[in-house]
Amino acid sequence: MLSDQALRYPVQMELKAVRLAIPENGNLIVGQSHFIKTVEDLYEAMVNTSPHLKFGLAFNEASGDCLTRFDGNDEELQQNAIQNATAIAAGHVFVIAMRSGFPINVLGRIQAVPEVATVFCATANPLEIIVAETEQGRGVLGVIDGSSPKGVETESHSKARIALLKKFGYKR
Repeated sequence: MLSDQALRYPVQMELKAVRLAIPENGNLIVGQSHFIKTVEDLYEAMVNTSPHLKFGLAFNEASGDCLTRFDGNDEELQQNAIQNATAIAAGHVFVIAMRSGFPINVLGRIQAVPEVATVFCATANPLEIIVAETEQGRGVLGVIDGSSPKGVETESHSKARIALLKKFGYKR
């Protein structure tokens, strides 16, 4: 049987856009997980991908002490991840701030971490996280990643894209 509190409906909700700080020459990955072991397992996923990768990660607990837990191998990126996670202030959300690599190199490993439920975004673009806030707390509804399209790719744009991929070593 549901409690009287659970039957209260509708619940008041406020929508907010939280702008995150992208690390200089870096990327952010934002996702949701479900267990205190997230910090250790995400750390392992990152360091086992590349010894040159620099990162910081933060994870917001959703029960118990409700702390923002953190780790990483770069103090500045740890502070960035903590700042962003606490600004989002939603339970079970994690933020990874990274440099010296690209999210494409680590996303498979992150998504393979058993407690990771979803990845909302991986970007170097200006980023806003859309959160809903109720009496209980906050939850992520989605992201605004970068800007809206300004047109359709032309042949010269296509050539420039392929040249950039070659520069990064993703195309021969």
